[in-house]
Amino acid sequence: MYAKFFKRFFDFVLSLLALTVLSPLLLGLTLIGAIAMKGNPFFTQKRPGKKDKSGKEKIFSLIKFRTMTNEKDDKGNLLPDEKRMVGYGKWLRSSSLDELPELINILKGDMAVVGPRPQLVRDMVFMTDEQRKRHNVRPGLTGLAQVNGRNNITWEQKFEYDLEYINSGITFKNDFLIIVKTVLKVLTKSDTVREGTVSDIDLGEWLKAEGKVSEEGFREKQIEAKELLRI
Repeated sequence: MYAKFFKRFFDFVLSLLALTVLSPLLLGLTLIGAIAMKGNPFFTQKRPGKKDKSGKEKIFSLIKFRTMTNEKDDKGNLLPDEKRMVGYGKWLRSSSLDELPELINILKGDMAVVGPRPQLVRDMVFMTDEQRKRHNVRPGLTGLAQVNGRNNITWEQKFEYDLEYINSGITFKNDFLIIVKTVLKVLTKSDTVREGTVSDIDLGEWLKAEGKVSEEGFREKQIEAKELLRI
């Protein structure tokens, strides 16, 4: 009953309430971000959402506060992440405040408060059919994987937690416990990025490094991801 009828209602109410209460903070971060990032303080990126009736993932635009500048080298290529990550951006990530604009995605119905975190389209194409069952539900602002290691667990562990969340039954109690644990994670600023990195490694890059996908297979999947983004 909760998953089918009430979860979306609670998501809408909670996101609307949060956007109202946090509007002064959101406005402040927008203004500061525009100065720190020397332009647009928002970052949008296409992500796979819940599957539609055809069984294909709906691609939506995820909204976050920008944590890296768009600085480029002499050839017009973006500089490495560590050079584009300013102090303000590091603070946003460590505090998880960069995620706040996703409340708009929840209000619109692209996301839920709790569910599997929306990954990149170029990650999705490397997932197995079993792993892509995580897209049978709306992606979440937080989820079971985020309170059990977040970015300091393997990709396989992330997917296992995502499927466990769905298969064990989506209940109000479980969602409430995940929200409480998320608040504690945010307050302690734990597992925001993988140790020794500025941003997490893509699934395809990880599989290639582990020898689980060939260079040719990697390139083919990258082309597939680009085609999906054009749709």
